[in-house]
Amino acid sequence: MSTYTELKNLFESSPAFQPPLPVSLLPVIATVSLSAAFALTFMFTTTSKPSGELLTSLAASALTSIGVVAVFCTVGVYV
Repeated sequence: MSTYTELKNLFESSPAFQPPLPVSLLPVIATVSLSAAFALTFMFTTTSKPSGELLTSLAASALTSIGVVAVFCTVGVYV
C-alpha cells in the first residue's frame, strides 16, 4: 500500500501539463500549413515526373493533416 500513496503524492506534486507550442500559434500553423498544402496540390497537377508527383503529394498530404489538426485544436475540438 505504500507504493500507492507514494505514487499518489508524486501525482499531486507534479506540475500541470503545458503544451510544447503556445495555443496562440495554432491558427498561424493552420493557415500556413493549409496554404502550403493548397500550393503543393496545384504544383502536383502541373508536375509531369512521377517522382516529383510522389514527393509533392506526400508533402501536401502531411501539411494537410497538420493543418486540419491545428484547425480542430483552434476551434476547441482536441484530437
